[in-house]
Amino acid sequence: MTLAITPVTLSGTHVVLEPLSHDHHDGLVDAVRDGELWKLWYTTVPSPEGMRAEIDRRLGLQHEGSMLPFVTRLRDRETGEPGRVIGMTTYMDIDHTTPRLEIGYTWNAASVHGTGTNPDSKLLLLGHAFEVLGCVAVEFRTNWMNQQSREAIARLGAKQDGVLRSHTRTADGTLRDTVVFSIVESEWPSVRAGLRRRVEKVRG
Repeated sequence: MTLAITPVTLSGTHVVLEPLSHDHHDGLVDAVRDGELWKLWYTTVPSPEGMRAEIDRRLGLQHEGSMLPFVTRLRDRETGEPGRVIGMTTYMDIDHTTPRLEIGYTWNAASVHGTGTNPDSKLLLLGHAFEVLGCVAVEFRTNWMNQQSREAIARLGAKQDGVLRSHTRTADGTLRDTVVFSIVESEWPSVRAGLRRRVEKVRG
């Protein structure tokens, strides 16, 4: 089986994920300034000045077939229409033959943390990966030092596979230990049920 990934818009309860384009630049700059996320040393988030280059990078990887980048928009509670841009996420490290992929390079504006946008986004991405693309596993990776991210991934229902020590260098040149998590196809129904409960709880 060869994994065929094409740009797609995914609509959930709290968010809409739409294919990244250069038209999103200004909205992404506003979103990343919400909490000054690029200043967090344990994350890799583009600065306002670096946003255009990051969009170019992600679209270049999409052209090569190794990434499918999305922009995350907050869904209007009254109309259901996509509203302001709040962040970015991707399918990455795409293995077209197994098939499996990683969900990563994700960030959201600080003001929407804890509002249900993250579980809703993951529900959309995981559902599309398992139910439409036919993936056998979906992976998540994060910095060992990013405890908030590790806890958030574990809450999804992902299991920790291990730690890659001195795995890669960060922007300041220091070595990072990378924690690897995954969800396999047989676990998806229970993970999906848990994510739906979290999304509905926030909506209520």
